[in-house]
Amino acid sequence: MKSRKRPVIGVTGPDEGGTGAWLFTALSVRLAGGKPRRITVKNPCDIDDIDGLILGGGADVEPLKYGQQRIEKATLAKNSRTIFEWILSILFFPIYWLARYFQHTKSAPIDTDRDELELGLLKDALSEKKPVLGICRGMQLMNVHFKGNLHQDIRGFYTEAPQVSSIFPKKRVEIKEGSRLAEILNTNICNVNALHNQAIDVPGDGVELVAREVKTEIYQALEHPNYEFAIGVQWHPEYLIQVRRQRRIFKALVRIAQGA
Repeated sequence: MKSRKRPVIGVTGPDEGGTGAWLFTALSVRLAGGKPRRITVKNPCDIDDIDGLILGGGADVEPLKYGQQRIEKATLAKNSRTIFEWILSILFFPIYWLARYFQHTKSAPIDTDRDELELGLLKDALSEKKPVLGICRGMQLMNVHFKGNLHQDIRGFYTEAPQVSSIFPKKRVEIKEGSRLAEILNTNICNVNALHNQAIDVPGDGVELVAREVKTEIYQALEHPNYEFAIGVQWHPEYLIQVRRQRRIFKALVRIAQGA
């Protein structure tokens, strides 16, 4: 494969919707020095055409792929916002707000064609030793690839307060010391956003769970030590471009892809 000055990073998403997530992920990749390429079922690509892979967020992974029957679709409880937060949304994050609420990624609760596309790309990327970043659904899909399974509905983990659904960093996570993610972020604790209703239950073969939400047992990040860069995060760093340490995740991905 020819060397590229700006490594091409494939970014997966749904055929319909997901425009906001794509735009911000693409911007994150460009800021990190990479060249983003959008990948969908209707617009696929070969693993030889990209140097790194981002598995984006969106519809839930088909439960049959990890040995479970589908349960009734969970619905996130929208948390109330203060006037100050509304002002911030309007003044500083209007595109975030519009992107999430008008161009969301969950056009359908399940997308089996996308599952197949992404699982194939993930397998090929790992085989070719290309870096992989899983975001939200992407992290869950990585765990399923390694024969792990998921909690289909995490509402039961929140007994004292409603489950948070926010593009703002309202959840605190603890990151395992000595992990690759802790090295990248240069911290073992940080605040993140939350837009998910599923989470890892049993980790896959060789998977290390390296971040956990404070006050719950919900895991927020994974790594696989057999690969140079195979990291999944449950949060959405593409919606935290204003946070320098979150941009480091994309920079690390692009740096590894540059040498692929």
